[in-house]
Amino acid sequence: MSAPRTPTTGDELRGVGLRVTAARVALLETVRDGDHLDVEAIASGVRDRVGHVSLQAVYEALHALTAAGLLRRIEPAGSPARFEGRVGDNHHHVVCRSCGVVADVDCAAGEAPCLTASDDRGFSIDEAEVVYWGMCPDCSTARSS
Repeated sequence: MSAPRTPTTGDELRGVGLRVTAARVALLETVRDGDHLDVEAIASGVRDRVGHVSLQAVYEALHALTAAGLLRRIEPAGSPARFEGRVGDNHHHVVCRSCGVVADVDCAAGEAPCLTASDDRGFSIDEAEVVYWGMCPDCSTARSS
């Protein structure tokens, strides 16, 4: 008996009804290998993997992959949109006010309790976004020296 097969990026794309293309596979791999990348960094990573791809094609693929739930788009105030491969767990982010680095932060109270609002105003809530702001360790050290 063989070990269960690990799904490939192509399997994931097919699983959400998207056509498997070299650019989409490269884009997913670039985002997952990166850390909260912006569109320019993603486009550069995709080009490194598959050669020329237009910025418009990158935007279209990001839109399709985000809509399909394979990627998550975050937009910290004052920053360009960034994308990450960590989806489905309603985690949060911490952003450095100085250099703009973004890091994941797990929900402080466990299994997405932030989805229970004190007053939901009749909304059916399915996601909460919390952004913590401060200084990253590198910028804090540089500032105090």
